[in-house]
Amino acid sequence: MNKDVERILIGEEELDRIVTRLAAEIDCDYKNSERLVLVCILKGSIVFMGDLMKKLTVPCEIDCMKVSSYGAGTATSGNVNIHLDLLRPDIAECDLLIIEDIIDSGNTLSYLVDYLLLKGAKSVRTCTLLDKPSRRKVEFAPDYRGKEIPDEFVVGYGLDYAERYRALPYIGVLSPSVYENA
Repeated sequence: MNKDVERILIGEEELDRIVTRLAAEIDCDYKNSERLVLVCILKGSIVFMGDLMKKLTVPCEIDCMKVSSYGAGTATSGNVNIHLDLLRPDIAECDLLIIEDIIDSGNTLSYLVDYLLLKGAKSVRTCTLLDKPSRRKVEFAPDYRGKEIPDEFVVGYGLDYAERYRALPYIGVLSPSVYENA
């Protein structure tokens, strides 16, 4: 375990079970989709999406967006900024499934669903690995949820603090001493 991680919240085996379950749910719901596109929200979701798409049996394409609602540190700013947009001329033919690492306030995904529907997507759903409903600022429920977690700062499996810890193979609770005086 990394010295900055207080404890492991979700180990590798549990992560695999969660991803397998989510893939089965998505396979069932999208078995008749003509054009499923997984939209990875960079950077934190890339590990999760990679594992998820390997377990899917339905045909799918992938695309990416880079979106943020965090300023410096660990708190959300409440403003959604799109740094890399989804630019597809065929969006009206696509069932978009937004792949997110964690839902906190709900601002980002709530905004993105509306935004992508306004851009003309055939459908838009959301899939998150982790969910912190206790931190919601807007009413939002993901279509697919891996696991509800307590209000703790987590890293690993793609999630980071200051671009560190993404490569950890588990989800761990980051020691507050790492970020409290940063």
